[in-house]
Amino acid sequence: MKATSKKTAAKKKTAAKKKTAAKKKAAAKKKAAAKKTAAAKKTAAAKKKKAAAKKMAAAEKKAAKKQERAARESEIGDRYRKLESSLTERTRRLFVASEAIAFGYGGIVAASRATGMAPSVIGTGIAEVRALETGTAPNLPLTRSRRPGAGRKKETEKDPTLLPDLKTLIESTTRGDPESPLLWTARSQRNIVAALKKQGHRTNRKMLARLLTDLGYSLQANRKRLEGAQHPDRDAQFENINETIRRQLEANEPVISVDTKKKELVGAYKNGGRELRAQGDPEDVNVHDFINKEQGKGKVAPYGVYDLNENEAWVSVGISHDTGEFAVNTIRTWWKEMGAPRYPNAISLLITADGGGSNGYRLRLWKLELQGLVDEVGFPITVCHLPPGTSKWNKIEHRLFSFITKNWRGKPLITHQVIVNLIAATTTATGLTVRSRIDDRIYPKGRRVSNKQLDLVNLEPHEFHGEWNYTIHPTVRHDAPIG
Repeated sequence: MKATSKKTAAKKKTAAKKKTAAKKKAAAKKKAAAKKTAAAKKTAAAKKKKAAAKKMAAAEKKAAKKQERAARESEIGDRYRKLESSLTERTRRLFVASEAIAFGYGGIVAASRATGMAPSVIGTGIAEVRALETGTAPNLPLTRSRRPGAGRKKETEKDPTLLPDLKTLIESTTRGDPESPLLWTARSQRNIVAALKKQGHRTNRKMLARLLTDLGYSLQANRKRLEGAQHPDRDAQFENINETIRRQLEANEPVISVDTKKKELVGAYKNGGRELRAQGDPEDVNVHDFINKEQGKGKVAPYGVYDLNENEAWVSVGISHDTGEFAVNTIRTWWKEMGAPRYPNAISLLITADGGGSNGYRLRLWKLELQGLVDEVGFPITVCHLPPGTSKWNKIEHRLFSFITKNWRGKPLITHQVIVNLIAATTTATGLTVRSRIDDRIYPKGRRVSNKQLDLVNLEPHEFHGEWNYTIHPTVRHDAPIG
């Protein structure tokens, strides 16, 4: 039993030795594998670094080559620009072609970029250079750039009477010759071509357009320049208005320009201009512009007040008549809503207006209503009217009304609120702001002002044209002006 025990112990010892040896072998194998992996990683890193360096060197070489080509391309452009003015069409073509050949690969594209010449033209030039080198190029005179005989003859060369007949036809129409076939018709290209064909000429609209350009004709609209008789003091009045405005603005006092915009139809009526919509889907409006009494909308009269100093405006949209009472009431509304908050310490107001309409210098009601406004605000109001026939020079026309018209172009003025919203949304690049409101009061037409009432107006005419320039002073003391 003792021997068996020794034998078992020897076996265990041998197994332990084998196990230890196996562990050592596995550890050595693992160490060798790790060493091999580390070496592989080191080799891969070295290869990667070498590839990156190679790639960088290639990129630098490519960039240098690209830079060199760009420099050569720039040199071509410089040489071309120095000689361009002294070259003919042919020599210019041959010069650029020679530069493209000398450039090498990509020469046509480079020469095209540098000179702006089309690649196809440069290709033709290269073919000519090759032909010159081989001696097969045609001998052209120095004055020619292309071979003779190419292209069709002009119609005016084949038909020598075409141009004189066209000139006679156009001139007889513009001079008002009663025998002219185009005197009472639209002088469109279609009609002119038809008239020339009746005379036996072969022509078309494209050819006619070129001929008319050569003769110095173009489409011309009517030009509004005939103003009729001008008042001898017209320029002097403008100078007086400008000087009055300058003094008022220097004193930081308000200056406004007033006028009535043209009356507008309210409803589904055509409004001039075009607006973006889906193709083939224009907005439908009434065929006729007759006022629909059943709808009860009629017309509106927008009266505007434009502040010259602040680039702000107020527009009252009147649904009644455009009278002096309506005009002054709009100015009153502007003062309450915009003027008084903007000018709390104002001691005067300057109004520039044209010479007619609801704010005309002859209108008694305008002056009587202004007296009421002066008494309410408690300070004098000066009025300067533009000379007769110059209403389009009023500031409000081209600083406010023109932009309102642009803003609602192509939009039917369906309701009063639509009109107010479109006016109030008007703005400009210079920062114009507009406020607007419906004035639903009724202003009767034909309201007469007696001499007795007119005598109540505390009006002081100025020395220069007192009928155009005057100041209305308060007639009562007001401790609490409106505002």
